[in-house]
Amino acid sequence: MQTIDVITYNIHKGFSPGRLKYMLPQMREALHELNTDLIFLQEVQGEHKRQEKRHKGQVDISQFEFIADSLWQHYAYAKNAIYQAGHHGNAILSKYPFIDWENINVATIQRASRSLLHGLIKIPNQEKQLHVICIHLGLFKAERVDQVETLFARIAEHVPENEPLFIAGDFNDWREESTAALEAELGLEEVFKVLNGDYAKSFPAWRPTLRTDRIYFRGLQLLEGECIKKMPWRVMSDHLPLLARFEF
Repeated sequence: MQTIDVITYNIHKGFSPGRLKYMLPQMREALHELNTDLIFLQEVQGEHKRQEKRHKGQVDISQFEFIADSLWQHYAYAKNAIYQAGHHGNAILSKYPFIDWENINVATIQRASRSLLHGLIKIPNQEKQLHVICIHLGLFKAERVDQVETLFARIAEHVPENEPLFIAGDFNDWREESTAALEAELGLEEVFKVLNGDYAKSFPAWRPTLRTDRIYFRGLQLLEGECIKKMPWRVMSDHLPLLARFEF
């Protein structure tokens, strides 16, 4: 049996809730302990010149490179929110090589990290390629509707129905107004809907009440999943991470 572990996590640019403390070193340590095959990250700082060395533990390389270290040697980064001091966006870290990747920026305002980061990964001993899409959708229904339509078009044009697919990230759709069609029209399943009958409550991390983060899949067998609520995860970011294991 060949399995693959995935996690999705909005790291809040490396800060604790309320931006009270810089937590990126603790995030890296916690993610390394989980040691998953794939990580879908949102709100990742690629560069911020004004913050460098300002906070204890601040690093002078990109946050995704700092987290990846030597454990995830392959990664893709989407620079979406661009400002004078730097930029942030989404990232996918992988233990397996990317065949290709492309970012589709779906932001309606310049400082928002809204995108579909689509990667194609070669898994050893598997004939079919694995498609991975990291998502961060907008806060408003109208923009999410347009962004989901762009996702539909992307999958229709670039993801064959017989190839396995992950779509994970921060959907910002706690009212389930924009994403129900993902299951109905694309044949996708969502990890926590399969396991528990509903999406996981992952926001805010200290008292999760909203179902914002998701892991959708197609063409793989779900084995288990967990919304990680224990310490230190409740104080590192404003989101909790979602973890799942699959079998090819």
